[in-house]
Amino acid sequence: MAGASKEHHTGDGGGGGSSNGDFEPSMDKFPDHIISRILEKLDLGSLCTAACVSPTFNSAVAQLLPSLSSLDLSGFYLDEETLKHVVCTVQRAKSLTIDCLQMKNDTSIFNILGEHIEDLSLLKCSSLSYHILSAIGERCPNLRSLLIEFAGCEAPQVFKKELTEMLQKLSLLESLSIKIRGNYFDIFDLRPLELFLPKSLKKLKLQQTEGQEFVHWLDKIRDIPWFNLQSLSLVLDVISDNLLMTVVYSLPLLVELDLEDRPFMDPPLLDLTNIGLQSLQFCKLLITLAIVRSSMNCPTSFKRVDNMGMFLLSEGCRRLESVKLGGFAKVTEAGFSSVLYSCRDLKKFEVLTSPLLSDLAFHNMIGVARSLIELRLLSCRLLTSEALEDLSSFSKLEVLDTSGCKSIADPCLFYISSVTTLTKLNLAEADITDMGLALLGIGNLPITQLCIRGCKRVTDKGIERLFRAEGKICKTLSLLDVGHIPGITGAAIFTIASAAKALTDLCLRYCFHVTDAAVKRLVDRPNYKGSLLQRLDLFNCRSLSGDLIMLVMHKSSYRGLRWLGVGGTLLVNKRNDFSTVCNARPWLVVCFDGCEFGCHDGWQFHRTIMN
Repeated sequence: MAGASKEHHTGDGGGGGSSNGDFEPSMDKFPDHIISRILEKLDLGSLCTAACVSPTFNSAVAQLLPSLSSLDLSGFYLDEETLKHVVCTVQRAKSLTIDCLQMKNDTSIFNILGEHIEDLSLLKCSSLSYHILSAIGERCPNLRSLLIEFAGCEAPQVFKKELTEMLQKLSLLESLSIKIRGNYFDIFDLRPLELFLPKSLKKLKLQQTEGQEFVHWLDKIRDIPWFNLQSLSLVLDVISDNLLMTVVYSLPLLVELDLEDRPFMDPPLLDLTNIGLQSLQFCKLLITLAIVRSSMNCPTSFKRVDNMGMFLLSEGCRRLESVKLGGFAKVTEAGFSSVLYSCRDLKKFEVLTSPLLSDLAFHNMIGVARSLIELRLLSCRLLTSEALEDLSSFSKLEVLDTSGCKSIADPCLFYISSVTTLTKLNLAEADITDMGLALLGIGNLPITQLCIRGCKRVTDKGIERLFRAEGKICKTLSLLDVGHIPGITGAAIFTIASAAKALTDLCLRYCFHVTDAAVKRLVDRPNYKGSLLQRLDLFNCRSLSGDLIMLVMHKSSYRGLRWLGVGGTLLVNKRNDFSTVCNARPWLVVCFDGCEFGCHDGWQFHRTIMN
C-alpha cells in the first residue's frame, strides 16, 4: 500500500456523529428561519448530526457553515485533504482548533493559515516541525491567541530561531501557550521572549522550563512599563520560595497562577515553604491558583509546607474561586478546610495525593461551600464515604471526582444520589459494590460521564442494577468507564448496549472476559434510536480474537466511530487490515498503543510505520 501511516490510522467516523433520535423529519415543517435559529446554537458535531436528518436540515447546515466564526475540530481526526476542504467551507472562522495527530507534515497546516485567524490552537503536533512557528507569524499577523503542542525533538536552536521570527511579527498577541511534550531536555528557551515580548501579552503558558531560568528572566523584564501578565502557567523542575516571591513581586496584576513541578530528586533547601505561600497575599487580584508537585519522575512532596502555610494562604487569598493543591504531604484536614471556609466564592476545589487529608475537612459544610461546582479529591487514602455526607448542601455541584480514594464505599452513593445537579462522577478504585450502583440507578441525577474504573467489587449484576430502574442516567450517560474490573463480562456489555441510549464513549480496558460477541452487540442493536458509539477502548481485552477485524471492516459497523483502542489484543496483528479500513474511513483513529480516549497522553511517542 502506498503512502505512510501512523500507529494510528485514519478512518471515516461518519462525519463525527450520527442521528440520535432528537430530531424527527416532522421538524422540516418549521419555517426556515426557525430551523436556522435552532442550528445556530449547536456545536460542529451536532451540526453534522443534524445534516443527516433530512434534506431540509442538510441544506440549512450547508448555509450556516460558511458564517461560523469559531471552528473547533479537536474532536475530529482529519487528514490533510479533509481539513483543507472543511476550512475552505468555513472561510470566516476567526477561531480555529485542530487535532493534528494525522497531519503528516507542516504543509497540512500552512495551507489553512490566513490573516482572518485571531485564535489558533494546534493540538498533538506529532509530525509538525518547529518551522510552523515562523509560518504562523508570517501568515497570521492578526493572531491574538496561540496554543501549540509539539512532540519534543533535539533541535533547540531551530526552536529558538523560529520562535524569534514568529514573535517579531505577532504584535497583537495576547495569549501564548507552548507545550513541548518530549523528554526532560526539551526545555523552553526564554531568550526570544526576553528580546521580542509582545506588548499586548497578558497570558503565558509554558511546558516545560527551569525555575531558576524563569526567575532570571522575570528579573530582567519586570521593569518594562507595559509588561503586565494576568495569567501564568508553568511546568517546572522545582517550585521554590524564590520563584514564587519573584512571580508575586514582578506580576502584581496576576489573576491566574498555575504552577506544577516535576523534580528528579527530593529538592534541596531551596524548596517551597510556608513563607512562599504567604507571599501570595500580595496578588490582590488572584482568583485562580494551582500549585502541584508531581511524582512523575520520583516520589516526593512539599515537605517544608504544613498547616501554617495553608492558614496563611487562606487568610491572604480569600478571593480565590479556583484552588488546586497537590503533593502537600504534611498538610492535614485543618489546613485544607481553612481554604474551604475562607474562600466564600470558591467554585473549584481540587486536592491531589495528600495523605493526611481526612473526612474532618468536610464536616459541617452546610452554608460553607454554597458556590462549589467542582470537587476533586484524588488519591487521598484517609478519605471515606463520611467525607461526602454533607453533599446535599452543595446545591450547585456538577463535578465530583474521588479517583484513587480506595476507602470510599457504598454509603457515598446514597449521599451522591441527593445531588441532582451532578453531571460528572469519577469513583475510580472506590470500594463500591453492585448494591451501591443500584442506589445510583434509581436516583434522579443527570450524569453524562461516569467512571468506576478499578472498582473490583462491581460485577455484571451491578451494571444491570445501574440501568434496570430506567432512571435519568439511561437517557443522559454519554461516557462510561468500566475498565480494570475483573467481574465485567459480556453480560454487562449487553446491558450497556441496550440501556444507555446516549452512550458515545465506552472504556473496557483490562476487561479480560469481554468477548467478540459482546463487542458485536455494541454494533448490532436493532431498531436502536440512541447515539452511536464514537470512542471505544478495548486495550488489553485478551479474550478478543483477531476475527473481530471482520466486524470493523463491515461498512455498516461502527458508523459513528472516531477512535478505537486495540493495544494489547490480537487485533494488533491486523494492522494491514486496519489500514484498509482507515483508508475508507478517514476520520477514524485506531490506536495500537495504550493511550486513553483520543490519545491525549503519549501521542508524542507514537512510532511511524509504512504500509
